[in-house]
Amino acid sequence: MSLPFAPGPEPASFGHHFLVGLQKSPRLTERDKRLLGALRPAGVVLFRENFAHGLPYGEWLELHARQLVEVRECVEREELIVAIDHEGGAVLRAPEPITPFAAAADWAPRAAAVGRAMGRELRSLGVNVDFAPVVDVDSNPDNPVIGRRAFGSDPATVTRAAAAFLDGLEGEGVCGCPKHFPGHGDTRADSHHELPVVDHPPEVLAVRELAPFAALVGRGVRLVMTAHVLFPRWDPEWPATLSETIVGGCLRGELGFAGLVVTDDVGMRAVAGTFRRPGTSARALVAGCDLITICAHLADTRRALDLAADLARSWRAGDLPTSVLERSHARIARTLAELPRHSVTELPAAVLAGHRRLAPLVT
Repeated sequence: MSLPFAPGPEPASFGHHFLVGLQKSPRLTERDKRLLGALRPAGVVLFRENFAHGLPYGEWLELHARQLVEVRECVEREELIVAIDHEGGAVLRAPEPITPFAAAADWAPRAAAVGRAMGRELRSLGVNVDFAPVVDVDSNPDNPVIGRRAFGSDPATVTRAAAAFLDGLEGEGVCGCPKHFPGHGDTRADSHHELPVVDHPPEVLAVRELAPFAALVGRGVRLVMTAHVLFPRWDPEWPATLSETIVGGCLRGELGFAGLVVTDDVGMRAVAGTFRRPGTSARALVAGCDLITICAHLADTRRALDLAADLARSWRAGDLPTSVLERSHARIARTLAELPRHSVTELPAAVLAGHRRLAPLVT
C-alpha cells in the first residue's frame, strides 16, 4: 500500500488523515459519494442507520455489500478502514441476526468467547476495525456515558477482560481499538454534550486510568482512540485529544505506542467548537493523533473538507511540520496495508445460534 506524500491545497492531499461517518442511509447517498471522492479518507465509520433494519437478513446484507463496493469506488482505493462502534449493550449497529450481546460488564468473564463471536460477525460484514473495547475504569457511579460499557470498576478486571476480548476479536481478523485514552471512566459529564473534567494528578491517573492502556499497548495493540476530556492537572489548556503532553508525551512517549491514534468524533460537543478554530486540526496531528473522526450524527461531515483545508493552510504556514506528517503518513500507510479486506458473507444460522448462547443478550 502506498499513499504518495504530497501535501497541497486540495482536500485529498490530507484526506487520509480522516475517518468519515456515512449519512443516515443503508444506501450510499450522492452527498457521501461527492465527499468521499473529494476527500479520499482513510476509511469510513458505520452506524445503525447504515443498515436496513426491518429487512430479512439476506436483503439487508446485500444492500450493505453494495454500499461498501461503492465506497471503495469513490475513494478509488481497495485498502480501506471499515470501522464500526460495536461493543454490546446500547452500542450495537447491525440488525439481527447479528448477535445483540449485552453490555461488556455483563460478560467480562466470557470476554474471549464474545470477542471471537463479534469478530466473526463483523468480519462477515466487511468490517476490519471495531472501536472496542472500552477500557475505561467504571470508577464513578455518576458517570452518565460509560457505566456498564466498561468491563469493571478496577484496572485489573478491565485489563484482563479487555485483553481476552482483543485476543478473540483479532483472532477473527478484526482489529480492535481500545478507548477512550487516557480514561473517561471518572467523569460526571458526557463528552457528546459537553467537555468533561477529571481533576486528578497524573500519578493518580497512572495507577487507575492508564493501567489498562499501558498493558494493551505492551501487548501490541495497533489502534487507540482518544478521549475528549480535560485533565487540568496534567494539561490545563487542552483536552486529551489535542494535548501533546497526553498523547505525544504519555501515550507515544512513556507508553511507547507506535500505532494509529484515532480521535473520538470531533462533532461531539466537547470539542466541536474548538475544531472550528483555525489550526485545531493541525494541533491534533502535532499532539500525536493520526486520524480525525467526523460522523454524521452530530456534525455535517462536509466539514471534513474544511478541516483538510485547514491542515493544508497550517502546513503552508509552517505550523504543521512536514516531519509530523511524514511519521503519521507512514503509520497510516502501514496500517492500511496490514488491515485485511473482508468479503461480505452470510453466516450460517447454526453459527449465529451458537453465538447467542455464549453470553447475556440485550433484552
